[in-house]
Parts: sequence; C-alpha cells; structure tokens
Amino acid sequence: MAKELTRCPWCLSSELMMEYHDEEWGTPVHDDALHFEYIVLDSFQAGLSWSTILNKRENFRKAFDNFDAVKISKYKDAKIEKLLLDPGIIRNRLKVIATVSNAKAFLAIQKEFGSFDKYIWQFTKGKVLKNKWKSSNQVPVKTKESDEMSKDLYARGFKFVGSTICYAYMQAAGMVDDHISECFRRSN
Repeated sequence: MAKELTRCPWCLSSELMMEYHDEEWGTPVHDDALHFEYIVLDSFQAGLSWSTILNKRENFRKAFDNFDAVKISKYKDAKIEKLLLDPGIIRNRLKVIATVSNAKAFLAIQKEFGSFDKYIWQFTKGKVLKNKWKSSNQVPVKTKESDEMSKDLYARGFKFVGSTICYAYMQAAGMVDDHISECFRRSN
C-alpha cells in the first residue's frame, strides 16, 4: 500500500488545490509571462479565497488573452465593459481596470530592467528565502521583503499589490519556500 503524501494543510480542500500545491506553488518562476499571470490572479484574490480564483483560472486565461501583458495594456473601455459582463471571472471594475494599468507598469519594468524576472527577484537578492515552519499557523501574511516589493510596485503604478498580496505572490512564484517542514514538496 502506498504511503499518503503529507501536504501543506491549506491545499487539502480540493483536488484542484492539491494539484496546484503539488505542481506549482513554491516552484521558482523565472518566466515573465507566468510572473504576470500570478500578479493578475493574486491581485484579483484581494479579499477573496485562493480557491475562488483557482476555480476561475481558465476563465481568466480566456478573458484576459492568456495574460498577454501587451494585449491587456491596450484594452479600451469596450473590452473592459465586456469583461465586467463575464460571469467566469471576478467582475470587479477596479480590479479589471487595475489589470490594464498593471500590464502597462509591467511592460515599463521589462523595458527598464530587461525582464520583469530580473526586477522582481531583487527583493530576495536572487535567492529563494527558505523558511522552516512546522505548521501553517507560523506562516506570516507579509514580511519586510513583501513590504518593500509592495511599496516599489505601487510607486511604479501597480494597483492591488499590498504587502499581503505581494507575499502570496512571492509564495506562488517560489521566491519564498513556505511549505511546512513535513510537506513532501519542502526543499532542503
């Protein structure tokens, strides 16, 4: 009989959450397109649960041109109004409009730094911050690094990137390893 894998408790609510945990969450990201997808999804998560966003992820991909920052940066009012009628996504006007301005800010960072990846990893000095949590209760919702990231992203024109959202993004993008010590995904 195969031994059951030990996972971080937050992912145990559904197969989709476990799949996301097992295959994505905490894996270091160095692809600009995936960085942008995570930023968009995390900004829509503000005030909501991650499972709500994850369940709508494919709808978000379709609605937002597969998270193509160049295309999104050119969205006009008609496209925004169309998105606000799409029941497959979170229809929050401020978040939809923020996604367009975030795409523009994202492209400006790419131009300035050569890639968004080069810019964003500076907040952890290019390294994965490896934490050693024994339980999920120990995991913080924000850190000094996420505070700095949030402040800088806001200064560059991003919206819905508070420190808590930035920390969730850092976890998803593998900038921090917050898998609990007994989780099979925990790196040494």
